[in-house]
Amino acid sequence: MKRKTKLIHGGIPFDPHTGAVSVPIYQVSTYKQDDIGVHKGYEYSRTGNPTRHALEQYIADLEEGARGFAFSSGMAAINAVFSLLSAGDHIILTDDVYGGTYRIVTKVLSRLGIEATFVDTTRLEEIDEAVRPNTKALFVETPTNPLLKVTDIAKVADYAKVNQLLFIVDNTFSTPYWQTPIALGADIVVHSATKYIGGHSDVVAGLAVVNSEKLGEELHFVQNATGGVLGPQDSWLLIRGLKTLGLRMEAHEENAQAIVAYLTGLDSIKSIHYPGLKSHPQHELAIRQARGFGGIISFDVGSAERASEVIRKLKYFTLAESLGAVESLISVPAKMTHASIPRERREQLGITDGLIRVSVGIEDNEDLIADLEQSLKG
Repeated sequence: MKRKTKLIHGGIPFDPHTGAVSVPIYQVSTYKQDDIGVHKGYEYSRTGNPTRHALEQYIADLEEGARGFAFSSGMAAINAVFSLLSAGDHIILTDDVYGGTYRIVTKVLSRLGIEATFVDTTRLEEIDEAVRPNTKALFVETPTNPLLKVTDIAKVADYAKVNQLLFIVDNTFSTPYWQTPIALGADIVVHSATKYIGGHSDVVAGLAVVNSEKLGEELHFVQNATGGVLGPQDSWLLIRGLKTLGLRMEAHEENAQAIVAYLTGLDSIKSIHYPGLKSHPQHELAIRQARGFGGIISFDVGSAERASEVIRKLKYFTLAESLGAVESLISVPAKMTHASIPRERREQLGITDGLIRVSVGIEDNEDLIADLEQSLKG
């Protein structure tokens, strides 16, 4: 089954009880039991809900995994996955991860006795140097937020297996339409489903998919115990959003490539980060590993003052947190999504005050380019 067909027919495509072609919103907290402990598969909606279950089966199919899980936010999904670790464990993470991931690792997990090291995971030797006797997991974001670095998932997966490390991939930027990390050897995939999977700036959610029933049982225990589950209304919104994911991802990428082509001709732009550029350090890897380059671009205009000036002039790009929506969103990571990372650390990574991140929407790209052109003048 090809991907666009799977987006329509994957998971549980209709309600098994009524035949409804859209799985209903089961707005219910508890379920009638036929006898003590005898029920129809559901007993309490924190443990399981039919609408959420349909979403979880759907994302498991799309990510080619064994079992899926839906959470109240992307950070709730990441927190649940990190909860598979124990006090005294050590985890290695990509160096320029999303600020929320950096924050939970350095400010929350650290208080629970879990140690962390951030390295450039595009360089396997840096991972190898960071491994300790108590290292239990590798967490990779690829492409990264906001510098769009690409890690070789298959190569790191092989390394993780040899060293008996749990391998987790944040697939938010690519989505299962462009990239399927479990097929490349990852153990767990996580998403901020608020972004491309929802796609319409109307839901906050997180997803996780595991590659085995054993991991599925472990993660379900954590999900049920801690309770950060996604409600049925939001689950239904994600199911609806996923059906058009392929069309949207192709439109995002087409527009992104047009904007990159425009930006590359400007002397005022200090640098452009986009895996689709031939000059990108991991361009060839991105071609091998993924089916598309995505709709996120970041570029450096030189200073915080210049970034503010450019953004103030824009008409069609909305200054906002988040990404992956049908409307084009723009942000300055150093002041917004990555503000929780210390300034010195940001500068080491290349997250400068003049770095602008664009989540390209599905508007007409001629309008978007014209808007950028008038804002970058002067």
